[in-house]
Amino acid sequence: MCALVAAYDYIGQSWLANNCTSTLLHVMPAATVTFVHAILLLWWSLVSWVQSTPLRRNDCPGYKASNVRRTDNSITADLTLAGTECNIHGQDLRDLKFLAEYQTDTRLHVIIYDKDEQVYQVPDFVLPRPGGTVCGEETLLDVALEEEPFSFTVKRKSNDEVLFTTKGSNIIFESQYVRLRTSLPENPSLYGLGEHTDSLRLPTSNYVRTLWARDAGAVPQNSNLYGTHPVYYEHRAGSDQTHGVLQLNSNGMDIKINNDSGQYLEYNMLGGVIDLYFMAGPTPFDVSKQYSGISQKAAMMPYWGFGFHQCRFGYSSVEEVAAVVANYSAAKIPLETMWTDIDYMDEFKVFTLGPKFPLNKMRDLVEELHSNGQHYIVMVDPAVAYQDYPAFNNGVDSDVFLTIGNGSLYKGRVWPGVTAFPDWFHENTQDYWDSEFESFFSPTDGVDIDALWIDMNEPANFCEWPCLHPEQETTDETVDLHGNPYDTPSIRRRVNHQPPRIRRHVQNAPRQTESGSKRGLPGRNLTVPSYKIQNSWGAISNKTADTDLIHQGGWAEYDTHNLYGTMMSKASAHSMQKRRPGKRPMVITRSTFLGAGNYVGHWLGDNVSAWDQYITSIRHFLQFAAFFQVPMVGADVCGFLGDTSENLCARWTTLGAFYPFYRNHNVAGARSQEAYRWDSVAAGARKAIDIRYRLLDYIYTAMHQQHVDGTPLAAPLWMHYPSDPTTHAIETQFFYGPSLLISPVTAPDSTSVTFYLPNDLWYDLFTLRAIDSPGEETTYNDVDFASIPVHIRGGSIIPARVNSAMTTTELRDQDFELLVAPDREGFARGTLYLDDGESIEQEGVSEIVFVYEGGRIRCEGSFGFETKVGVRSLTLLGREGAVKYRLDEGLDGGWEYELVR
Repeated sequence: MCALVAAYDYIGQSWLANNCTSTLLHVMPAATVTFVHAILLLWWSLVSWVQSTPLRRNDCPGYKASNVRRTDNSITADLTLAGTECNIHGQDLRDLKFLAEYQTDTRLHVIIYDKDEQVYQVPDFVLPRPGGTVCGEETLLDVALEEEPFSFTVKRKSNDEVLFTTKGSNIIFESQYVRLRTSLPENPSLYGLGEHTDSLRLPTSNYVRTLWARDAGAVPQNSNLYGTHPVYYEHRAGSDQTHGVLQLNSNGMDIKINNDSGQYLEYNMLGGVIDLYFMAGPTPFDVSKQYSGISQKAAMMPYWGFGFHQCRFGYSSVEEVAAVVANYSAAKIPLETMWTDIDYMDEFKVFTLGPKFPLNKMRDLVEELHSNGQHYIVMVDPAVAYQDYPAFNNGVDSDVFLTIGNGSLYKGRVWPGVTAFPDWFHENTQDYWDSEFESFFSPTDGVDIDALWIDMNEPANFCEWPCLHPEQETTDETVDLHGNPYDTPSIRRRVNHQPPRIRRHVQNAPRQTESGSKRGLPGRNLTVPSYKIQNSWGAISNKTADTDLIHQGGWAEYDTHNLYGTMMSKASAHSMQKRRPGKRPMVITRSTFLGAGNYVGHWLGDNVSAWDQYITSIRHFLQFAAFFQVPMVGADVCGFLGDTSENLCARWTTLGAFYPFYRNHNVAGARSQEAYRWDSVAAGARKAIDIRYRLLDYIYTAMHQQHVDGTPLAAPLWMHYPSDPTTHAIETQFFYGPSLLISPVTAPDSTSVTFYLPNDLWYDLFTLRAIDSPGEETTYNDVDFASIPVHIRGGSIIPARVNSAMTTTELRDQDFELLVAPDREGFARGTLYLDDGESIEQEGVSEIVFVYEGGRIRCEGSFGFETKVGVRSLTLLGREGAVKYRLDEGLDGGWEYELVR
């Protein structure tokens, strides 16, 4: 759900001029800003202008190394400032430490930190560090040091290829600014560094990727978005090998890629340490799997979570929600899960129900859904209304809200008006969150949700910095994409409401700055640092929690801002699991950081109903599934903001069937876009969901594989064909699972698409026709709006359900068929994972392998999951056509057949 409809700053971004037909109104606040606010904004502008002069490469002295020691599995050194302090954006730190450790045969860890270990480091309890140690002689990577001027270089041993080197550029390590540059080969193929909607292969000239989580309505290009993932993948065409580099730092940063003095990538960080992990690959999938060893493995999602979901911001009553469910049933369109946005709340207060969503009717709705094998999800925001009601009072009693220096609660302004924000570092917050979930979402007498949606957790704040008077009633107009006022009566009516009781305020624990604390240096400017990252909201405290807030334990919001959403994700997943012990929690979040996929999935935020965003959603979701280890991901189908069109919605509904997470969602005031609203969209939805559901066990198996070893369930074309340079810039085609190539129509209102088939044997999923491609483009014409080109890669066996169903519960009772698509040598292989679909600990699972070779098909593996379904048919594809065979085999043991054409 979108803070955009309560803001106006995004207006004028380029996508509107090019792609949106709606007229937008820029409404300025009627109230005069305070004198202090005006002075601060003026000063901010002047400071930004003064510091905009670029820093030359060696304006600062750098460091020299001494006491260098090499062991079998590590290198250590002392680093000392090599000259006069430059103090360009803070105080130069004179004494540093260097450590390089060989953790596995493919992973090298390099960290440069202050001698006293006061400088902030990402806490282990937020992201546990991977361990391990191996002998350096057994590794694929090596690291070398030059003592004066200090530099380090990481090489690939097999060909002596330099993957990362700081040679020729002095490191700057200051109290509030850290700069590190590596040289790159010309025209590198770089991917990652998200979250963004820029090109999948990153630009290499005059490009800046800012990492600072923000409420980024309309998910614009060339902007920092909701999450921060400071990892990049680089494929080297010369050696045909891929490696990855992670900078494990949660501070705000600009990552600059340019070729103005040779090709380079440069980190410019607001603090923290240099904490690098190098992943050797050598294949793209190797890098992704190695990265999962750092980020932690992706959470396994419930089987039903891969069904089709419907939501809208603007459903006015529980009766309207129930009517949508009934309309889907009447239209014979499968609906797995119904969602409700913040409309269900009492004036947008979390853990409340509004008068049009009474508890008895909400329980009736959920009971009806459950009786039909369907599910229900609602949204919870982190901001708690600063009003006299249980959720706020309980938080005050537990002392879990962020406070300012004098111990009083920090106030922001979000949907319910004045709000308090939970401190996820606080020792009491998990119990508080668990208790609110246990009470409000009680299966026996509350709103019995099946999964959870969390939003606004960057954290978003409607109040513009310095947000001196959030309790004052605002006279800002709130407008939608049409320029029409959007009715948010609770903001106007309740913003002056003061809670009559606050039992006590307990100030957060004092800052710990002693040696070894790793919580941050004292004396820093935590709101207006000298170095200005290119945050699209300007000041780093603007439209979020103030960055000088101190969390319990002494951690500053300045350092931990980018962790807020992921810490809420972890807490929420815990609360969901606790209320239903033993069941996999499914939580979908907006803001993410490294490691978020271990707890949650991600929807791609408040996108726009526009053709260009339909296209950019492909590269956006691929970042998370393939690079960031957050595989349960997808965009709002048909778009969230503005009016969709019939053709766009039909096309997007078809594309969305190949997102891992599949949901239709749009904003209040826009044209209704449920799939049954147009005949063509309804037809497209039936066809798309039919395909998706028949393939659901194929993608569920791929999800399980990513959960186990990090193999991406969806990936761009280049990861499967890294040796083919044509694939390196392709971003509108992708692999769904290991074997299916998806090539959606991307031109607006078109029925034609030209796509690339690499050098391989392919089979059209719908015609079953073989295409032996030498590596060339193919054009399909007359692709109607309910269709999408899909090709099976030769060498694959696809297990599919014989029939689709209205729910995934019914689907699990359907038998399987096998699509056998041999490669040029006549070999094919596929896998199938079966379990009960929801338990964390399984009583038994089946991990089945199907192999076709020499004209014979065999089924082997483990068969621990009891099921009555079996394999009832097999279709053997070939250059001469397809032949279908009847089978009558169970999935409780191995078998083998000879196939005779």
